[in-house]
Amino acid sequence: MASNPDNRLIVALDVPNALQGLELAEKLGPQVGFYKIGLGMLTGGGLALANELKVEHGKRIFLDMKLFDIGATVEAAVRGLGQFDLDFLTVHGDPHVVRAAREGASGKEMKILAVTILTSLDRSDLDAGLLVPGDITDLVSTRAARAFDAGAHGVIASPQEAAMIRALPEAEGKLIVTPGVRPAGSALGDQKRVATPASAVAAGADHIVVGRPIWASRDPAAAAADILASLP
Repeated sequence: MASNPDNRLIVALDVPNALQGLELAEKLGPQVGFYKIGLGMLTGGGLALANELKVEHGKRIFLDMKLFDIGATVEAAVRGLGQFDLDFLTVHGDPHVVRAAREGASGKEMKILAVTILTSLDRSDLDAGLLVPGDITDLVSTRAARAFDAGAHGVIASPQEAAMIRALPEAEGKLIVTPGVRPAGSALGDQKRVATPASAVAAGADHIVVGRPIWASRDPAAAAADILASLP
């Protein structure tokens, strides 16, 4: 296994608790150096797992909280999370949220990533939520540009929008992280806007996030190795 992992692959530890998350990380070994811990594991010891993977195993950590609140609350939450020496933290891409998060992360190396539009949503979902009309890719592009202007280090966006965002003048030097990545032949699960790992990277993604195709595999290490081997 690689001693210097290809950190373009971020493995989502979408398992019920920290013990199972640690077991999965041990199965994947040194070939995987970057893990995402989301809201679903927060009550299952997610922050403790983040700390253990970071401190004891030298892994990079993406905490996917998608914070959204008034500015003062977001700032306080981000400042508190800063103590865990995280690498990435997500917030919703509304400019007031991004600005508050940047303030809360002041003095830390933690990168603030803005969520544009969740990859599980399509136009009918936006209509149901009373969001403004328009093509979803145009809305993603506008939200990304506004998030960058507000200080986001990067954005979360579907692979289908990565190339469009990469072409924005505001995106120069910024990160694009893509969930909704499925190896060829994988089930879509709860994602609606998807692409293969190789095509997501080719479109301009700096990091791809893969969960179910790895953790649900009978051989997670082999599944991760296949994805890594497919990257350009």
